[in-house]
Amino acid sequence: MKNNNKKILAIVTAVLAACFYAINVPCSKLLMNYISPTIMAGFLYLGAGIGIGLIYLIYGRKKHTSPKLTKNDLPYTLLMIILDIAAPILLMIGVKTASASNASLLGNFEIVATTLIALVIFKEKISKKLWLAIFFITVSSIILSVNLSTSFEFSKGSIFVIAATICWGLENNCTRQISNKSIYQIVTLKGICCGLGSLIVGLCIQEKLPEIKYILLAMLLGFVAFGLSIFLYVYAQRYLGAAKTSAYYAIAPFIGSFLTFAINKESLKLTYVIGLIIMIGGTILVVIDTLLKEHSHMHTHTITHTHDGTTHTHTYTHEHPHNHFINEENHTHNHQYKKILCKHLIK
Repeated sequence: MKNNNKKILAIVTAVLAACFYAINVPCSKLLMNYISPTIMAGFLYLGAGIGIGLIYLIYGRKKHTSPKLTKNDLPYTLLMIILDIAAPILLMIGVKTASASNASLLGNFEIVATTLIALVIFKEKISKKLWLAIFFITVSSIILSVNLSTSFEFSKGSIFVIAATICWGLENNCTRQISNKSIYQIVTLKGICCGLGSLIVGLCIQEKLPEIKYILLAMLLGFVAFGLSIFLYVYAQRYLGAAKTSAYYAIAPFIGSFLTFAINKESLKLTYVIGLIIMIGGTILVVIDTLLKEHSHMHTHTITHTHDGTTHTHTYTHEHPHNHFINEENHTHNHQYKKILCKHLIK
């Protein structure tokens, strides 16, 4: 009963993590009426980094046992930070000019970018289902990126959003290389360094700082949409595993796109409906593929082999049973080891 309650709580936290992340695009769209895109990205990440740092000091310091980052992790850590400075800036520029509903759905292109980069750079295998999912998501992204209001052309805002997802796809692969290290340290470092980096870039291109109330709102949004979302996601993984948690988290882009109609009062377009249907199909395939990789079955193997008569003798330490007369002379026979319990992944 206790384990069931923990699993139910983990499911709730996974869904909450998705919901918290989903509010990023529609709320950022509103705040960018008062904050410029690069400065906005900076305060979002600062809010996440400072928030998770405080959670670590208050909650996780005594319980946290994961290893810390070392000098060997420096190349991946630096690349992660650089990409995480570029990605949110590109996203905020895209959200500023593109439809928020389209921008939310286009966030799923990160799956395509992450998978293809893992294939090209890290030589990871891609299943047939995942290739089909990549095709669906790519087609949907193209449909969502086309502007048919005046003529057939790609929306500049959508291109910036896709560029952001490509940066995050590469960043995901970098973060994966250090994923066994402290999640608190990674998120805090990422948030504070990327936040300060974005602010420096924003000030260098002469973007102005907003009023303090909008700064606080942006940092609060960053803490919830990035920091708290990651914290809840990691908690859910402890009891659900990576595959099931990511399956629940996959609803985030769809929640975000629907929230834009309520918050941003956007009109429903035919291209959005078509893109949504195709994107749902692609996302379902990703979820199925992910769950199948985690699915496994347990069974036993009985291993039989033959001892070479020129080298095999019985000593006092030889424990397997025999149905024939045992002596210490060289001889040949078959015997079975004890049954071994094995776990096989289905791909």
